[in-house]
Amino acid sequence: MEDSVLLREWFDRVDSGKTGSITATQLKSAFAIGNLNFPLSVVQQMIRMYDFDRNGTMSFEEFLALNKFLVKVQQAFSDLERNRGFLATNDVYEAISKIGFVLDSPAFYTACESFDQKKNGRLHLDDFISLCIFLQNMFNAFDTGKQGRVTLDLNQFVYCTASCRI
Repeated sequence: MEDSVLLREWFDRVDSGKTGSITATQLKSAFAIGNLNFPLSVVQQMIRMYDFDRNGTMSFEEFLALNKFLVKVQQAFSDLERNRGFLATNDVYEAISKIGFVLDSPAFYTACESFDQKKNGRLHLDDFISLCIFLQNMFNAFDTGKQGRVTLDLNQFVYCTASCRI
């Protein structure tokens, strides 16, 4: 209950126009204050992931759902980063498995490479969150039966490939 009150206070501060919803730009700025520097495209993906009413903004209820996902992702990261501030590739695999994503080796290494901003084999928290947002959005879009398996035609494959580029 206390978390909900704190989250409401945070949300109301971010909602500077007092509209009852926040935009991607507002959410990006709020994350930056906490040293999470996501590209606007990733923040837009976060909103799309939980934009239940499809209005392009995030209500408090939608924000609570996003927060729940982000806490789960952050916990998986924290469990394996060993005070280094990053996850090595083998740690990333274990962390995404804890969240519930299972990828074969080629898909996993391609995803890691795409989200490793510095191309040094390390994913920092914002890189890892971006990867998890991407994976969740792809499964939401293409695993409509919630079977944990996706089959793509060529057009869908191109869409996924383009979406992976940050």
